[in-house]
Amino acid sequence: MSELRVEGLVAGYGRIEALHGVELTVDDAAVTIVGANGAGKSTLLKTIAGLIRPTGGRVVWDGRDITRWSAEKRVRAGIALVPEGRRVFPGLSVADNLVLGGYVRRTSLDFEQVYSLFPVLADRRAQRAGTLSGGEQQMLAIGRALMSRPRLVLLDEPSLGLAPLMVAQVTAALVELREREVPLLLVEQNATAAFKVAERGYLLDRGQVVLSGTTDELAADARVQTAYLGTPS
Repeated sequence: MSELRVEGLVAGYGRIEALHGVELTVDDAAVTIVGANGAGKSTLLKTIAGLIRPTGGRVVWDGRDITRWSAEKRVRAGIALVPEGRRVFPGLSVADNLVLGGYVRRTSLDFEQVYSLFPVLADRRAQRAGTLSGGEQQMLAIGRALMSRPRLVLLDEPSLGLAPLMVAQVTAALVELREREVPLLLVEQNATAAFKVAERGYLLDRGQVVLSGTTDELAADARVQTAYLGTPS
């Protein structure tokens, strides 16, 4: 069983501290982190992925302290990031974007795993990624991460900027990944979508975890209802 533990994590940008002692655990399940803009959600994922060096605390993966590991070494260890804004390579084809996602693999690449999850990518495998819709680019970004055969997928705001229909399609794909027993750590402002995917969650506020529990428990909390689900407390 894979397990990620974040212990007392402190990180930020120069003198600006964005995370203040964050603690969380991800095991073989789908976990979400919800919070407002500026809560530190993206900073947390980037720190777990190795793109930001923390100034305090630890990141532990399968019992190993990986706090000082490079981002590439973390990918090779099974942690893949789907970044905010998708970050596909617009001038390359869909298929070539997927090939780049599997660069750490030493065996043949499994396109069918991705194409079965996102059939539209199979139909457009020769099309340049920059000509896809925003939702299709998000599917490609997720598929690219899956090409490394990760044991944990970090997803940063996958519904951001997407039309409702595309949000529903991406959410359904993440539910299917969960059912395929691919562990997920999902950062979202869209708590309604996140709670359809995840089994457990954390509420991040100003760089600190202020609430944790099952997604049902989070959805029942007055703070979450008012701020993230659009329902009265």
